[in-house]
Amino acid sequence: MPVSTITRKGQTTIPGEIRRHLKLKAGDRVEFVIEAEGRVVLMPANVDVSELKGILAPAPSRVSLDEMEAAVRKRAAQK
Repeated sequence: MPVSTITRKGQTTIPGEIRRHLKLKAGDRVEFVIEAEGRVVLMPANVDVSELKGILAPAPSRVSLDEMEAAVRKRAAQK
């Protein structure tokens, strides 16, 4: 298990094995998450855009520009 020592200034070096596993490089940011049972988890704060693919469901339906304009006119007429 990789181990690191904390300096007097509260700094530490993330062991190479952990940096490689998290794909961290110089300048990357990390996030510390405190879980309910008290464990602290280190996570990369940088997210590659490609990892976000599929996170949202597809739009339920598509609306044409004409339909949008008609909805705007209808709403404006109600005011």
